[in-house]
Amino acid sequence: MASLQERVIGAMRLQPSTFEEVEHDQAATSQAAMVVAAVAVAGVIAGIRHITVLGALTAIIFQLLGWVLASFVVLLVGTKLFPGKNTEADLGQMLRTMGFAQSAGLFSVLGIIPLLGFLIQFAVSIWVLVAMVIGVRQALDYDDTLKAVIVCVVAWVIMFIMMLLATPLGIGAAGLAGMF
Repeated sequence: MASLQERVIGAMRLQPSTFEEVEHDQAATSQAAMVVAAVAVAGVIAGIRHITVLGALTAIIFQLLGWVLASFVVLLVGTKLFPGKNTEADLGQMLRTMGFAQSAGLFSVLGIIPLLGFLIQFAVSIWVLVAMVIGVRQALDYDDTLKAVIVCVVAWVIMFIMMLLATPLGIGAAGLAGMF
């Protein structure tokens, strides 16, 4: 069994074997939560010039809540709308693969660099998205990457609609920012 550091590096390297390993290791759920929290802290550091302490705490909490909600929505979309012939997944497996998929988000701390920050954040976002597709493919036991892409897109649309519906409640984009 790999260490947390080895798993984070494996996820950053987009290694399917890393996602397969964490999918099947129930003890890795707490590690995935640590990755998500660390990514949230990296994002807070990147925005340190524009954020309050309360804003930082809120960002971390919503990143964790968004991770759970996104994992649940992706699980439902993948197992109910687009199941594969070998699809067998539960929330724990999805939490672990989706959590480790965020590993590259640790580099979002470099978003603090003036002028380059936006480009770095953009590159990190694409990297995390690709990792998420790989994680979803492994968690849902798909043979086809395109199917994982479709699941991610459909789940994103559902969560975007949820964000729009939550906006009048005062939650909106800020509250649901951790979903993807």
